Amino acid sequence: MIFDSHAHYDDEAFDADRDELLTSMHANGVEYILNAGEAVKSSLAGVELGKKYDFIYSAAGIHPEHDEETTDEDIAEIEKIALQNKKVRAIGEIGLDYHYEGYNKEKQIYIFKKQLEIAKKINLPVIIHSRDAAQECFDMIKESGVRKGIIHCYSGSVEMAKEYIKIGFYIGIGGVVTYKNARKLVEVAEAIPIEKIVLETDCPYLAPSPFRGKRNNSSYIEFVAEKIAEIKGISYEKVCEITTENAKKLYDINN
Repeated sequence: MIFDSHAHYDDEAFDADRDELLTSMHANGVEYILNAGEAVKSSLAGVELGKKYDFIYSAAGIHPEHDEETTDEDIAEIEKIALQNKKVRAIGEIGLDYHYEGYNKEKQIYIFKKQLEIAKKINLPVIIHSRDAAQECFDMIKESGVRKGIIHCYSGSVEMAKEYIKIGFYIGIGGVVTYKNARKLVEVAEAIPIEKIVLETDCPYLAPSPFRGKRNNSSYIEFVAEKIAEIKGISYEKVCEITTENAKKLYDINN
């Protein structure tokens, strides 16, 4: 059984068959799912999924792509959601994204800093989105004092991964590791201990080979586990066992 440590089942891509898909997860080898928030609305939707399905937990957070419309009231609402719902196990998906032109750097930094402060205050791990902002993201996390979380869909260097591990973070690896051009991520997976890796789908995005370009879902995480087993030279079962325990430990899930 596998833990999908990062999914987005509130996404409209699942509107037609969400319940049917989620009720099939145990039969497809998925034991737990963490639904990551992107804004107040999606964070609340994640809470509702957790109420409906005992194997789904959630995170509350504001993604950097929502920086322009985010208010201080929204940030306060994220803290409220996290405090009032026991199945919210992280603050996320939060971070910095400087990939597209026209981003508001100052606003992103402000929102990220405020959410790191929430995580530190209420002692929850963070789920980090970092794109084209690797060093700045690391520096802000280190300065914040937050010492537990996941670097989601990791895309950085081996050296940076090792630095994150030193300050208590896990490296999130998803479908990208199965792509032919994923040499850098394969090197990261080779270089870091399996005890510091968590598996994720980011579904409905980033489906692994052979489903690349199609809608992703948590049952496809087996292809990620198979690739990690190949890279590490250990069994598929061992990868599933260790990475599931890693995610359960981080998210404080004991059942």
